[in-house]
Amino acid sequence: MKKLSLALAIAAAFTATAFAKEVTVSGEGKCLKCALKKSDKCQNVVEVKKGDKTVLYTLTGDVSQKFHGELCQKTKTVEVTGEVSEKDGQKSIAVAKISEKK
Repeated sequence: MKKLSLALAIAAAFTATAFAKEVTVSGEGKCLKCALKKSDKCQNVVEVKKGDKTVLYTLTGDVSQKFHGELCQKTKTVEVTGEVSEKDGQKSIAVAKISEKK
């Protein structure tokens, strides 16, 4: 029974990975603390305009952290590629690539 449970857990992990959706979005990159005053600590975010709505994505991972100096206390138009997830209504992107869009 343990082997079956382990096999199912591994299969579920691979299935989730297979269906993870990598996207590229463009928008205003900024710091959640410094620019938006919505946090006690610095965190990269990107605001993406979709029609008359603005979607806020929290950016996560090492690539995002290394880029933070570019966004802390300044706003730049950026292009972000990574896997999107959503938890408790908050969207986030595990960043694979981020660059300033000129």
